[in-house]
Amino acid sequence: MEENLIETGFPEKFTWGVSAAAYQVEGAWNEDGKGESIWDRFVHNPGNIKNGETADIACDHYHKYKEDIALMKDLGVDAYRFSVSWPRVLPKGKGDINDEGLNFYKNLTEKLLNAQIEPWICIYHWNLPQSLQDEGGWANPNIVEDFANYAKILGRELGENVENWVILNEPWVVANLGYLQGEHAPGIQDHQKFLRASHNLQLAQGKAIRTLRDIDKDFQIGTILNLSPIHPSSDEDKDKKAAERMDQYLNRWYLDPLFKGEYPPLAKKAGINPDPGDLDTIQQSIDFLGVNHYSRQRVAHNPKKSLQLEEVQKTSNKTEMGWEIYPDGLRELLVRLKKDYDDPTLYVTENGAAFDDKIIKDGKVQDNDRIRFLRDYIMAARRAIDEGANLQGYFVWTLMDNFEWAHGYDKRFGLIHVNFNTQERTPKKSFYWYQKVIGNNGIVSPFLI
Repeated sequence: MEENLIETGFPEKFTWGVSAAAYQVEGAWNEDGKGESIWDRFVHNPGNIKNGETADIACDHYHKYKEDIALMKDLGVDAYRFSVSWPRVLPKGKGDINDEGLNFYKNLTEKLLNAQIEPWICIYHWNLPQSLQDEGGWANPNIVEDFANYAKILGRELGENVENWVILNEPWVVANLGYLQGEHAPGIQDHQKFLRASHNLQLAQGKAIRTLRDIDKDFQIGTILNLSPIHPSSDEDKDKKAAERMDQYLNRWYLDPLFKGEYPPLAKKAGINPDPGDLDTIQQSIDFLGVNHYSRQRVAHNPKKSLQLEEVQKTSNKTEMGWEIYPDGLRELLVRLKKDYDDPTLYVTENGAAFDDKIIKDGKVQDNDRIRFLRDYIMAARRAIDEGANLQGYFVWTLMDNFEWAHGYDKRFGLIHVNFNTQERTPKKSFYWYQKVIGNNGIVSPFLI
């Protein structure tokens, strides 16, 4: 029957998942021996977070993870990509292990497997132990070894339950927003520290990949970059050159060292000067690249701005984050990765949207705008496969509304609505839409919206 026609089908073993991050969902910020993180320190400093909110409780996933796994099982996902809180396992970032913190992740991975959900561990999603920040954080070269030791502990202690490992989530954000612009923890604005942090993140990534491979050669190891197509705002040569600079700054700064063993010219011009052997450490073979993607960027030449460019938007078609909705950017990006970086195995590890979610019917959020967003981006991902991109999975950001960093609780990305006063979880309309997509391994005509 026509109503059962799969309009956008995916490969047979395609992975459908959801993603979350420890600091944004776990809460329990000072329980059971957990150490202080840079985000714990940052959010408790007045003025850093909208409405003065903190993630001290967040979604209370630390205590409610069994309920959340049950919701994931109902959703039907194949995989849950989550991160480990470094200071929950190593309160000082190194030294003695906090067994209670480690046991949380052991229990979480076991319960996921019992629910037939594959655990994907992200080793670092921004919550550095404050003790290591006191020593210089990612700008301190000693952190490379500290991170490798942390990865070794996780691989050794959780490797029996975990096959898929993500090293870093969005190192560009860690370095640029944390050490250059100061919008994220640790809130530093220092060009030299930014350069050191961006390089040390990549060195640490390479060292951790080697460390995990020594533990188990069968681990599937990758890393995650936030990537966007960069379009010039006009056909003028100066705007095209501005777009090329932005592409080097946002995309190639982390892609080129990993896949080609070299920094792009802009990084070298900015002051990146690797020691001999550094690029050999960074250029590691990975089993997959995770792609976090939300929108494209359109840029124009502006000699008064940093990098002599500025982002411009000429559309009202935006999410609540102010990001342009441009689904074909995902197709463009995935195809570009195939062509420019030797056809890597790809996963879309974050894609989703924040909307105001104010339309309620029968107690459910009627988030048709989110459904349209997901539908159009998923269909763009399928077009990329048609063009040869080796895309093996797609993860929605995010499972449930959570603490959205500097925005506090103001922006909601979840498939599940969370009442942060009562911690009640309520699946939104998009939850049930995605459930059908997963069940049919593609988008089916009766529920395009």
